[in-house]
Amino acid sequence: MSLSIKMDIDAVEDVTCLDPELLQLPDVSPFALKASPQLVEDFFSQWLSLPGTGHLVKSLIDDAKSGTIVNASANFSTLNAVGSHSLSSMFPSSNAPPLSPRSSSGSPRTSKQKSSPSALGSPLKLVSEPMQEIIPQFYFQNGCPPTKELKEQCLSQINHLFNNPLNGLQIDEFKAVTKEVCKLPSFLSSALFRKIDVEWTGIVTRDAFIKYWVDGNMLTMDIATQIFEILKRPGCKYLTQVDFKPVLRELLATHPGLEFLRNTPEFQDRYAETVIYRIFYHINRSGNGRLTLRELKRGSLVAAMQHADEEEDINKVLRYFSYEHFYVIYCKFWELDTDHDFFIDRENLIRYGNHALTYRIVDRIFSQAPRKFTSEVEGKMGYEDFVYFMFSEEDKSSQPSLEYWFKCIDLDGNGVLTPNEMQFFYEEQLHRMECMAQEPVLFEDILCQIIDMIAPEVKATFFLITMISFYLLVSYEFDLTHDNLQREYCITLQDLKRCKLSGNVFNILFNLNKFVAFESRDPFLIRQEREEPTLTEWDHFAHREYIRLSMEEDVEDASNGSAEVWDESLEAPF
Repeated sequence: MSLSIKMDIDAVEDVTCLDPELLQLPDVSPFALKASPQLVEDFFSQWLSLPGTGHLVKSLIDDAKSGTIVNASANFSTLNAVGSHSLSSMFPSSNAPPLSPRSSSGSPRTSKQKSSPSALGSPLKLVSEPMQEIIPQFYFQNGCPPTKELKEQCLSQINHLFNNPLNGLQIDEFKAVTKEVCKLPSFLSSALFRKIDVEWTGIVTRDAFIKYWVDGNMLTMDIATQIFEILKRPGCKYLTQVDFKPVLRELLATHPGLEFLRNTPEFQDRYAETVIYRIFYHINRSGNGRLTLRELKRGSLVAAMQHADEEEDINKVLRYFSYEHFYVIYCKFWELDTDHDFFIDRENLIRYGNHALTYRIVDRIFSQAPRKFTSEVEGKMGYEDFVYFMFSEEDKSSQPSLEYWFKCIDLDGNGVLTPNEMQFFYEEQLHRMECMAQEPVLFEDILCQIIDMIAPEVKATFFLITMISFYLLVSYEFDLTHDNLQREYCITLQDLKRCKLSGNVFNILFNLNKFVAFESRDPFLIRQEREEPTLTEWDHFAHREYIRLSMEEDVEDASNGSAEVWDESLEAPF
């Protein structure tokens, strides 16, 4: 026996730790070997005493030292045959234990044996040099470059559209490139044209367009990123209201649903302003007037732009672009602005909604608690401020509205609405109900209704704390002050955003008309909302108000004699 084999035998101090599967005995069950440790020791000693074992071990060690790949499968296949014959010689044919039946189908044991070291043909681990895996580049500073197929397809379309003697297109001819090649709404054509024609030559050549769109990797960006890159100014990482004005100008000049406004430039400007204010109200959640790419992707502006480009009736595009919605907003503002200086003061706003709001909530609005006014006139709000107010008032289910009114009710600005703060605003509501000979509802009942409606998280937690404190009151003289009890009915902004009825809380506190309407709950309106679940509260309100304003305008025209005169001679005889 060689020295290396002797060292291997001495190193094996605990034979019970040897995995029987490493012996590679096909005629003996591993379970039988595990049950008989002495049998395992005998088999292993016999395997070491075989003539070919010493040569095999020595050759494997030499190969490992030299760094060559160890291939023991062939050697062990021969050695296993010798081991199997020696195993059969140990037992007489009549006393050999029967083998368990083997199934060709997969079993847990079979799958385990396949993954065991015996499947490698050797109890030694096969060590090979680590393979170098090439990780493809996943970050590109200027965007992911287009594939060869996509680039060739785009170049083919470009060559087709730029096939003219000048090898370039003017601004009125560039719309086909915006639609067919860039797949963008057509009213972004002017903004894209100006982005490429930086020197204001009045023409965009084929090479200039390829350099910007293909070589600049604009081709592989998503549509939101493409619009963001086209509209933003150089060096800026955000969009402002000014960046959207070229888009709205082209929309007004080209959309068939806005053709009737082309002779009234004043209303064109007001419409464009209203659309921009709506965009920033809903999408610019930070409220800083800087629209980021993340906010643009999370909003619905891109889908609304595509809808407006495909739909000829602009009033069917309810998000941002509806002219009927603009008409309702502007007429409401014009009704309140009695002196028509395009500013609204406290006395003007208190008349909103047939005096629906309380003085206290109007004072909070003019204290600029929910939002700082953009008007530079002290004590007056401008048109943009009114747009923000009106959307917040008429659609209290939206998150911008909840944030707007939460800041109004949160008097101390600690991020929590306490019963004292809610009672402060409800006191005026209670006084108005008494003046209108309505049955007053006490604040204690209102508070319970609000808490049951919102179900704030702090209520359940504080209820447990209150119960524990009650049992500790006698022993430890635990003080349950009024401030501690207030926490049970505290409401956070997250509590309001989780509840679908949060808007009714604000109506209860400062809008008497909507509070009464909520208590009565018109079944017709409830059924209408269920039939049209995609429409928001603002959509329903704007539709009703537009019909009302249209009817009033028709009546006014008729009283002024501008209506069509009925000709009795045209009436059919009976």
